[in-house]
Amino acid sequence: MKYYHNPRCRKSREGLTLLDNNKIHYEIIEYLKTPFKKEELIELLSYLNMTPMDLIRKGESIYKEKIKGKNLSDDEIIHVMIEEPKLIERPILLNKNKAVVGRPAENLLKIID
Repeated sequence: MKYYHNPRCRKSREGLTLLDNNKIHYEIIEYLKTPFKKEELIELLSYLNMTPMDLIRKGESIYKEKIKGKNLSDDEIIHVMIEEPKLIERPILLNKNKAVVGRPAENLLKIID
């Protein structure tokens, strides 16, 4: 399993605690340090069953500057997400071909085998 994590995010840290308390093994991917490749992000969106806009943090100033009010294609939004990974909702747990956003943290348990 891969856990897409931002150590500065309280919700992301809460998700780690939940996984650890349930003795679930995972690999941490700090996606701000190791940004997504386009193909990875597209695949993750399909596992999440979300559009790029669904996975955007709309409270971020970058969203307001680069996306809000503009008529961007999914491909253009993905490009901005790759350039500005801070825009991506977190945390995300990927387990084989299933993924979930850990908000609330208990969502993470939905895809554990």
